[in-house]
Amino acid sequence: MHVPDGFINAPVSAGTGVVAAAAVAVSLRGARRELGGGPGEAGERTAPLAGLVAAFIFAVQMLNFPVAAGTSGHLLGGALAAILVGPYTGVLCVSVVLLLQAVLFADGGLTALGTNITDMGVVTVLVAYGIFRGLLRVLPRRRSMVTGASFVAALVSVPAAAVAFTALYALGGTTDVALGKVFGAMVGVHVLIGIGEAVITAATVGAVVAVRPDLVYAARDRLTVRLQLRPSPLSADPDVAPRPAAAPAPASPAAPATPRRRSTRPLWITGLVVTLLCAGGLSFYASSSPDGLEKVAADHGIDKKAEKHAAEDSPLADYGVKDIADARLSGGLAGVIGVGATLAVGSGVFVLLRRRRDQAQHEAAGARTAEGAPTAPPATEG
Repeated sequence: MHVPDGFINAPVSAGTGVVAAAAVAVSLRGARRELGGGPGEAGERTAPLAGLVAAFIFAVQMLNFPVAAGTSGHLLGGALAAILVGPYTGVLCVSVVLLLQAVLFADGGLTALGTNITDMGVVTVLVAYGIFRGLLRVLPRRRSMVTGASFVAALVSVPAAAVAFTALYALGGTTDVALGKVFGAMVGVHVLIGIGEAVITAATVGAVVAVRPDLVYAARDRLTVRLQLRPSPLSADPDVAPRPAAAPAPASPAAPATPRRRSTRPLWITGLVVTLLCAGGLSFYASSSPDGLEKVAADHGIDKKAEKHAAEDSPLADYGVKDIADARLSGGLAGVIGVGATLAVGSGVFVLLRRRRDQAQHEAAGARTAEGAPTAPPATEG
């Protein structure tokens, strides 16, 4: 669903650019809370994983899968990012991916970057996160329900993005086409693509839930195990006096009890290996058929005024390394480079946001301490 240059006119492209810039600005502020907060310091462990989530989305987007005769689809990633690292951080993850795809790989127009961020980032994240959280409120508190809710949220987010694109095209489309037919074709094919998105999202979320449920941001409150004291069966007998509870042992000042923090390194390394395998190896076997938007655009004449990409001469254009003749090597190397670039940019942004949040908290704590500190009595002679 990467919209190229020329599909949407300049006024609407500028408007979506403003919307995307505002969404990124709000997300930069909101992501500070997601990356630095959370029960059990789980939010603090989100920052190094958020960059990996962005890199994983980039890698899996290279794996086009067939959905109908002559049509393919790929992951959008908004639902996956929102569920794993939160809605604000999720918008930033998708935005980083789209920016690098447009600049380095000539995938998605530069003038259409605001449209793509609004459609593939903001719409998918908001729809998926809202559905996911709504389902968790009514479903039983089980891990399997988290996986099921992620499936539904991802499934709905893709046709929602197709509806959003059709609305934007109705406002600023550059060709005169029958919008009813475009709407039906876009929603129909993207429902099928949404099934693939749902399978990938549910499988990924389920894998994380199985090993580290505390790292699934959107379900952290549902997966936290709370210990409760159960009454003794004897307490129901009025003739049996309850046994007084033993006094708790005093805590040793020399050895304060601190919760044990589990390392995220094994999960991070495993995720990175899977990401590199997807981008550097499995991408060679991806479907070469046009994706949903490309197919609909060709069938209904939307692409008549498509413009050449400003970065079409990039050495990584079309996900291949220039001057390398071997297609497998060229595509695999381009994928690995893309993963590295996305991981570096995404991790840099998220670590910086967390550090700024920690610095702001430190300064606020220092200010409160200074305000509450008692003033020294004036010195007296003699």
